[in-house]
Amino acid sequence: MRSDTPAAAPQLLPDLVEALRGDLSRARYTVERTEQLLGEVAVAALHREDPLPARRALAGASDPAAILFSLFTLGAELPAARVAEVLPTLGTGGAQQLGILAPAAGRAAASGAPSLLHATIDLSPYSAQDDHGHIDWWIASDRSELATRAALRPDHVLGVGGASLTLARITPRARVRRVLDLGCGSGIQALHATRHATHVIATDLSERALAFTAFNAALNRAQVEVRQGSLLDPVAGETFDLIVSNPPFVITPRTPGDDADRFTYRDGGRAGDSLLAELLEALPAHLAPGGTAVMLGNWERSGSQEWDQHPRRWLARAQAEGLDCWVIQRESEDPAQYAGTWARDGGITPRDPQWPCLIDGWLDDFESRNVRDIGFGYVLMRRPLPAAPTDAAAAEGSGPTPGAPAPAPAGGPAGTMRIEQATGTGSGSLGGHLAAGLRMMQRLRALDDAQLARTRPRRAADLIERRHLVPGAWDPSLIELVQGAGLARTIPADQVLAATVGALDGTLTLGQTIGAVCALTGDDPDQVEERLMPQLRELLLTGMLEL
Repeated sequence: MRSDTPAAAPQLLPDLVEALRGDLSRARYTVERTEQLLGEVAVAALHREDPLPARRALAGASDPAAILFSLFTLGAELPAARVAEVLPTLGTGGAQQLGILAPAAGRAAASGAPSLLHATIDLSPYSAQDDHGHIDWWIASDRSELATRAALRPDHVLGVGGASLTLARITPRARVRRVLDLGCGSGIQALHATRHATHVIATDLSERALAFTAFNAALNRAQVEVRQGSLLDPVAGETFDLIVSNPPFVITPRTPGDDADRFTYRDGGRAGDSLLAELLEALPAHLAPGGTAVMLGNWERSGSQEWDQHPRRWLARAQAEGLDCWVIQRESEDPAQYAGTWARDGGITPRDPQWPCLIDGWLDDFESRNVRDIGFGYVLMRRPLPAAPTDAAAAEGSGPTPGAPAPAPAGGPAGTMRIEQATGTGSGSLGGHLAAGLRMMQRLRALDDAQLARTRPRRAADLIERRHLVPGAWDPSLIELVQGAGLARTIPADQVLAATVGALDGTLTLGQTIGAVCALTGDDPDQVEERLMPQLRELLLTGMLEL
């Protein structure tokens, strides 16, 4: 099933874009207002991709935001006069010049019937909160299945979905000079980056995607440079302080006769998970000192492999070159689950005739590599600063001339490789939490145990202790240190570790604290310090302790 041929991407006509912005503002076309108009039931149904309750809730509504949402998100065909009322500055003529509205096909006015218009794009309100405050934007993209009632086309440009929101949440928001949004789609990551970067470059293989990114930047009064090309080709020889990417990582069968281009918008045309391998091989050369890369990805596990075998192999070279690498697996799916998830994502359901062939192709492809399951998660890299650890925080964001090539490896120490499975999410800024963990990798690498014992760590404000006791018992059968922020980790502890962490308030050194605890327990301080140091380093890396 294919949708109708899409209209051209919206035109970048500055005066008309500014008129559209004014009309959207006056209509109070925001997430908050549309959710008020829709009600809880309809909003929840939309999250399940069921538009019917929303259409019922807005039927006959006269509120400008309701009309705009019906037109641009739900796919309604509306009388031109009614549309003109909610776009008084732009007008229906200006909207058609921009390429965001068109006459409804086959519904030309006859016998005095009003002419109808339909949207050629999705134009939805977007709301978020980042480290720099509240955001209210509008994001243009290709129309979704809610509006077209058809499968997505290969050149489809996605709006803001779950993956986009996840990537925005895990991206550090420290002020930097240069940011690259690789595989920008409709440009949501680039827009976020403009709030804390001097220069933002957005790249994509799709000319259509770049047109949407440029349109969205203009509509939201942001400055973004767009460049066309595959992966890192458009920025050859350049470096960045932050690279953010939701690459086309979806694993799609590559078999003879298969309609392999059906998912071009989310699939990079490589077999298996090799696209991510290719990208991670090339990425380190584009990170400036202190620069961070943050991306989403999938990886396969075959046969008796450990789940992390592929990402470990992909990042081995970067680690050897001194970069700190962090992989976090958030979930995994078996091949049948994965095939069903991404078939539905493309608008194909079990009721469609091509479902059996499509799923068979996916399962055959996974079987050819003996794939047991497919993981999803985050991949982060950071090129450490050359400054001493005590100067690292002050030097963050400083470095060589913007855009200059990264320094060649000088045979220095290898970076840190951290691989974990973490399914929880706590409170606070996840992007800030992950950035702090990457910086801590460099700092801890420069401290041996004797030096660490002379530091004055503090337990994090969100850290609590949880004790499990058999009813009536005095001593706990299990003690857990529980993180309220970050990834909401839970780490088992014994009495000595719990007592040490509980006493860390920054007053005494770590060594003095361990000595004081041992004075109460009668344990040997040297032996306890040797035993606790790996655990305390882990607590520092996870943000449960702070330096």
